Amino acid sequence: MSKYNALKKAEEYSLDLLCVAPNAKPPVCKIVNYGKYRYEAQKKAKEAKKNQKIIEVKEIQLTPQIGEHDLLTKVKAAIKFLQEGNKIKVGVRFKGRQLAHVEVGEAVMNKFIELTKDYAVIDKAPNLDRKWLTCLLSAKPTKK
Repeated sequence: MSKYNALKKAEEYSLDLLCVAPNAKPPVCKIVNYGKYRYEAQKKAKEAKKNQKIIEVKEIQLTPQIGEHDLLTKVKAAIKFLQEGNKIKVGVRFKGRQLAHVEVGEAVMNKFIELTKDYAVIDKAPNLDRKWLTCLLSAKPTKK
């Protein structure tokens, strides 16, 4: 149908001509009430936005000389964050001469990962960037 005939037909019904697929050969259009169409589209978008899950990245900072109980406290907090469905960025910060013994910080990071292994999987392996040894963990997928 020609564009002119389609517009005339839409005007007969007191409706609008909406181009659904303008790139198709020939272009595909339909006759609709545009106000109702927009309302329905907005309603669908709002419903989709309401149903989406927002994942936050929580950050936990450690030091190479962290005490055993302090580490366990950080692990408890991390497990709580993971159970809420958040990701965790774990960082070990080195100051001054601590950079000469990076292996101490790596041991702390590995111990942290070992303590959270039942709840987390490693998204990004530990890597050293200037004064920070960082690692990204996310919650283990739950079995349904």
